[in-house]
Amino acid sequence: MSESNSAWLEALRHAELFHNLSAADLAKIYPLARTRQVERDAFFFHQGDAADLFYVLMAGQVKLTQLTSDGNQQLMRLIQPGEMFGGIAALGNAAYPASAQAAQDSTALTWHTDTILQLMETHPRVALNTIHHLAQRVQELQQRNLELATERVERRIAHVLLRLVRASGRKAETGILIDFPLSRQDIAEMSGTTLYTVSRTLNAWQQKGLVEIGRERVLICNPHGLVAIAEDLTLPPHA
Repeated sequence: MSESNSAWLEALRHAELFHNLSAADLAKIYPLARTRQVERDAFFFHQGDAADLFYVLMAGQVKLTQLTSDGNQQLMRLIQPGEMFGGIAALGNAAYPASAQAAQDSTALTWHTDTILQLMETHPRVALNTIHHLAQRVQELQQRNLELATERVERRIAHVLLRLVRASGRKAETGILIDFPLSRQDIAEMSGTTLYTVSRTLNAWQQKGLVEIGRERVLICNPHGLVAIAEDLTLPPHA
């Protein structure tokens, strides 16, 4: 086996779709995949396309976006290496409910719907991992809907930033960097508010030393202060 193939297999071992599968099983599953490379800002698929491929991201980052009935775009999720997307393909004939756009040059392994369904039959762990993944996505959507319905906008923005920290946060000298090209419009879409409100809120937080904002860059300088806002607690004195 080539060195590159060994690296891919090792990466697959840590992918959520293949948790608890043996090395022997992965060695059989890997050759069934095809590699797909997409440049930054290009798409793996568009909302409404036939859901015929199932993806596991191996490198890069992917944005899942959805167009609403009134024509507005919402950023739904940020996909990191090891995560699956296009999971609706595992449910049979359907269309993708969102678009998958590369936020960076990205590489994914893909399996055709028929192949995934066969793998679920021969490897029940793949089916269980897929169900677990889809259940998590449903829970996330329920939580976001609850936030939109009940929380003031500052809390919603704080929750968005904290989710992004968990997904792609990287320790920096003066805080935690959201290691992802993130615009204020992206934050507005994820928090269900306007670009003006996000800009005003982030500028106020920057003055308080909670965050530092650059072009497509957000540094969380005071994570505890951001958690206090998200949980509607009293801000610590140094915030």
